[in-house]
Amino acid sequence: MDGVIDVIPNGLAKFHTTRSWDSLGLSFPPAANNLSTESNMGAWPESKSYNDQGLGPVPARCKGSCEGGDQFNSTHCNKKLIGARWFVKGLLELTKEPINTTAGMEHLSPRDAMGHGTHTSSTAAGLAAGTARGGAPRARPAIYKVYWNTDGGCSNVDILKAFDEAIHDGVDVLSVSLGLGVPSVLDVISFGSLHAVSKGITVVCSAGNSGPRSQLVENAAPWIISVAASTMDRSFPTPITLGNNRTIIVTVSF
Repeated sequence: MDGVIDVIPNGLAKFHTTRSWDSLGLSFPPAANNLSTESNMGAWPESKSYNDQGLGPVPARCKGSCEGGDQFNSTHCNKKLIGARWFVKGLLELTKEPINTTAGMEHLSPRDAMGHGTHTSSTAAGLAAGTARGGAPRARPAIYKVYWNTDGGCSNVDILKAFDEAIHDGVDVLSVSLGLGVPSVLDVISFGSLHAVSKGITVVCSAGNSGPRSQLVENAAPWIISVAASTMDRSFPTPITLGNNRTIIVTVSF
């Protein structure tokens, strides 16, 4: 069939410190007109990380849009948060179950209900002042929500649709904090990333949360920049009192 690379079944994906940039010894130029994209769980637009103070007009080459929905409308976008879209049709078709929106469990909109999407996008491009800042604080993020607070998470169809829309919208960098854990011939993140890279877009993906066994790295296609978790330059000592009243100090992750 002309224009078709492969035909694979729809499936489900899983999603994978405040001063990481200082810990890594990295600094970045202002990059005020870079358009970055986060494919994840949405955004909480009230976060100070998305304030647009000091930013000029949105670059004319940006073709994205700010889609409304539950507790989110076009006014939530600004000169910093320049786009927001949401994709759920593939998941609904696959699971045959509605999204639970009761008690704020989820929002049928770009709004983040769990915090993971806000966390990852602000780590990359947050403009909040102070220690908890983004790596490229003057970049302009657009949010493409594909992951949902359900047992299913997100679907292949929605992931590929988000890739297509991000490419069309003219982003410079695509950050994907998701993983499929499937053979490469079924990996739609790999397919979507290849299409994006062929259009000159840098694609950065998480390498997964599994371990410590070997051969568990995800998103390892050679055209993807795969980022793994590592240690930090601080420890969090915590006292634990045993049943014999002996107290020992241990280190925890948070």
